[in-house]
Amino acid sequence: MWKQFLSKLPHKSFQSDASLDLTHLPPGNNGTGSVNGNSIHRTNSDNVVSSRSTTMKRTASAIFPSNVVTSAEPLLLFKDVPNAEKQNLFISKLNFCCLVFDFSDPNKNSTEKDMKRQVLLDLIGYVDAGTSRFTEPVISASCKMIAINLFRAFPPNTRSGNGGGEAEEEVPVYDSAWTHLQLVYDLLQKFIESSYLDSKIGKKYIDHSFVMRLLDLFDSEDPRERDCLKTILHRIYGKFMVHRPFIRKAVSNIFYRFVFETDRHNGIVEILEVFGSVISGFAQPLKEEHKLLLWRVVMPLHKPKTLGVYQQQLTYCVTQFIEKEPKLASSVIKGLLRYWPVTSSQKEVMFLSELEEILEATNTAELQGCMIPLFRRIGFCINSSHFQVAERALFLWNNNHVINLMAQNRQAIMPLVLPALERNLQSHWNQTVLNLTQYVKKMFSEMDEELVLACKKKFEEKEKKQKTMEEKRRLIWEHMETSTAFHPVTRNTTVLVVPVIAPPIAAALT
Repeated sequence: MWKQFLSKLPHKSFQSDASLDLTHLPPGNNGTGSVNGNSIHRTNSDNVVSSRSTTMKRTASAIFPSNVVTSAEPLLLFKDVPNAEKQNLFISKLNFCCLVFDFSDPNKNSTEKDMKRQVLLDLIGYVDAGTSRFTEPVISASCKMIAINLFRAFPPNTRSGNGGGEAEEEVPVYDSAWTHLQLVYDLLQKFIESSYLDSKIGKKYIDHSFVMRLLDLFDSEDPRERDCLKTILHRIYGKFMVHRPFIRKAVSNIFYRFVFETDRHNGIVEILEVFGSVISGFAQPLKEEHKLLLWRVVMPLHKPKTLGVYQQQLTYCVTQFIEKEPKLASSVIKGLLRYWPVTSSQKEVMFLSELEEILEATNTAELQGCMIPLFRRIGFCINSSHFQVAERALFLWNNNHVINLMAQNRQAIMPLVLPALERNLQSHWNQTVLNLTQYVKKMFSEMDEELVLACKKKFEEKEKKQKTMEEKRRLIWEHMETSTAFHPVTRNTTVLVVPVIAPPIAAALT
């Protein structure tokens, strides 16, 4: 039976050329392709195989022109051909899959879509089996088919780009062509991961242009596609070392456009996840180029109002830099203070959460360079009228590492924090904040009661002096109002106004 079946096949060798003339495709075949993930069950019966091949050959001849399908080669199974011809059959199947369909109408070209889906499954199985090293024509044809199916322009984004600081739950948008796209992504991933792909040859086809177009796909609104791209980009970065500097530069440009131009991008979370694993692989000590990534790329990502969407991944990247080189902690904290939000309480809570993780990776020596501005800012947060900000700032003292850092530097930190605690006890409206304030003050007293009493006395003296100055200022204004009432100013009268500058303001100006 097998001899009879094989004798009917054409005796010429399979076409190894990766090129495909797409000018004679039947109308209505432009769009994108994909699969639904259902497995295909094949039978081992000789009669069924022969019947299936004959049926598919007849169907293919009726649908596709002869320049696309040479006999029924792309529809044959790999197990039905000799090993010497398998790579030629692989190229033939790749050429077959260069046909792209319109998935906006599920009933359109349904037969062709099923055939392409089956061929894609055969290709994935062959690559996964890894029987022989891929030749250059195979690599070229693979990259061409993948580019035709994946690289496409996205429709205009219809969502509003004015997301708040909090991570907002949005209904994901799913690509109707995902059933075929998923298979193409699976094929690309297995192709790159395969030990039979020579990176020296592969880099000629998976080049800078290929990588750039792959990065453009991260703006897809389909989260499934972005997740596949994340894995594939990581595999490319690991396999093609020659592309690493280019990938870092291209990713940096995406972040630049997001921060300083568009303020929106669908794939920031996924790109940061890849970036975090890249940072964790940096050699120590860090190169100057890698430090510039921190200052120029990572830290400005704290600026956009959509920080809540990717804050977790961004914090991981920052802490990875500090773990690689602890001396960066002081500069990172200063950078965080530079981008500290003024009008967004939600972002302020996020910054405090990130600050706690940074402090956990900071030692006492590195804290010295930023201690004064840092705890002055924390004092402002403690006095915030927004109870979540004040509460999150006080929660810092639930962290043992933060307590140890403060205990070692209490002479400089307590005079900055204790006045904020006293103001909360006097005037804050939220009971939870008041309870936390009392808890932190009690902790300070147990740590160094004499210093607490000295700081409290100094605070009371300052408050008394400030009240005296306010009373004096009030009396001056009353005197001016009274004088004006008894001696009204005429239109032609010259008035000498002597400015009265309060001592705290004068001290700030000097």
